[in-house]
Amino acid sequence: MKLGKHIFGVGAMTGISRIFGFVRDMLIARVLGAGKLSDIFLAAFKLPNLFRDLLGEGALSAIFIPMYADSKKDEGFAKNVFSWLLVGLLGIIVLFEIFMPLVVWVLAPGFDEVAGKMEMTVLIARIMFVYVLFICGAAFLSAILNAFSKFLLAAFMPVLLNIMLICALLVAMVWGSENVLYLMAGTVVLSGVLQFAILWGRIRKNHFGLRLVVPRWTPRIKELFQRMGVSIVGSGFYQITMIVGTLVASFQSGAVSWLYYSDRIVQLPFAMIGLAVGTVLMSSISNALADKNMRSVYVQQNSSMRRSMMLILPCVVGLFVLAEPIIRTLFQYGAWTADSTVAVANAIMIQVLVLPAMLVSQIYSKTLYASQDVKTPVKTSMISLAVAAVLYLSLFPMFGYLAVPIGIVISGYLKNFLLARACRKSGLINHDKRTIKVVSLMGMWAIMLGAGLYAVPVTNIVALIVAIVGYAVLYLPVAYVIDRKI
Repeated sequence: MKLGKHIFGVGAMTGISRIFGFVRDMLIARVLGAGKLSDIFLAAFKLPNLFRDLLGEGALSAIFIPMYADSKKDEGFAKNVFSWLLVGLLGIIVLFEIFMPLVVWVLAPGFDEVAGKMEMTVLIARIMFVYVLFICGAAFLSAILNAFSKFLLAAFMPVLLNIMLICALLVAMVWGSENVLYLMAGTVVLSGVLQFAILWGRIRKNHFGLRLVVPRWTPRIKELFQRMGVSIVGSGFYQITMIVGTLVASFQSGAVSWLYYSDRIVQLPFAMIGLAVGTVLMSSISNALADKNMRSVYVQQNSSMRRSMMLILPCVVGLFVLAEPIIRTLFQYGAWTADSTVAVANAIMIQVLVLPAMLVSQIYSKTLYASQDVKTPVKTSMISLAVAAVLYLSLFPMFGYLAVPIGIVISGYLKNFLLARACRKSGLINHDKRTIKVVSLMGMWAIMLGAGLYAVPVTNIVALIVAIVGYAVLYLPVAYVIDRKI
């Protein structure tokens, strides 16, 4: 497998998706502002996204792909898992539709303090939760394609959601915002249907033999579900901490929206680099471990770390320095205020510091999952989650909504430390001295340029573009030479 080529391809597709996502968020900010309507949509949308990450792109993929590789890509196993997945999803949807008022109250209890806010959130959440069936099914189809080193179509699928929501928001700007929440909720569900249909078509075209069958309870299925049950908390570490953060932030007006937009900005480089590395490594390391080729595992890990850190470090510095002009340029229009710009920028400047830890944790956790060690990532995530929750609650009286990004950073580095220790004990990772030296020099170079960038006045979009491009032009050639020559 050409690791660099696949990482670049997945990262590029993810980048395209996130660009459309920023256009979508700019329109959401323009149409809904950063108040009641945006809080309702973002809180309701968080629930199906959580299930997508946990059951689709998280636990299921992390458990299924190594087992699928170990079974030499057995078609019968894939059919059985697919059928059980859809049955389980239908059951989950029925339960959540019934108990949605309780679920939303747990998610955002502060919404009860504003008349009608809780009731509207429950209604919109019920509509959008149907999305879970289609997007988790689509995530499983993506896992099948990834197992055969076909990454690009699956990575491109989220673009459909963003394009369709952009169209819905443009319609709302003409139609008026009275029914915009219903329009957006329906659009989310329809996008899930289309993503599933397109991926299903590709699966059938490539003759991978996937279809629905009568689910059979076999030892392998039992093993898969046991591992999934253990893995859900681990795979959903970041999502669950954000849910807890939403609960705390719901008591501060506008804070849910501020944290959403700051998270969107921080997640852009992580999605393009970190998630791309994790997606490709899961498949390649699973195959290497199935062949008992540890040298290949170590080579892939070190190569991925050098190349991904080369790209993530300037993002950390750049976002820290340019947080406020970026938010002002992207969102400060219409209903968006200058106070919201400052609030989001402050959250970004804190949360962006966790990016290196998140990226390296991807390498550690995917290696552990590929070795079919489910318990270790879960234990580390439970510890980190507990620390994050304590920090949110204890720091909120002093720092308000900023308690959430502070907690994310501290717990993120704790998780990274625990995962690294576990990998070293199991002999699953071996950082060579060259990797450590190269990453250190790249970090120093990024900080030096960042200090110069801080002195550059950025007052409009042209100046912002020039600052970003200039930083990249100065950083990347030197970083590339460091990686190749040292």
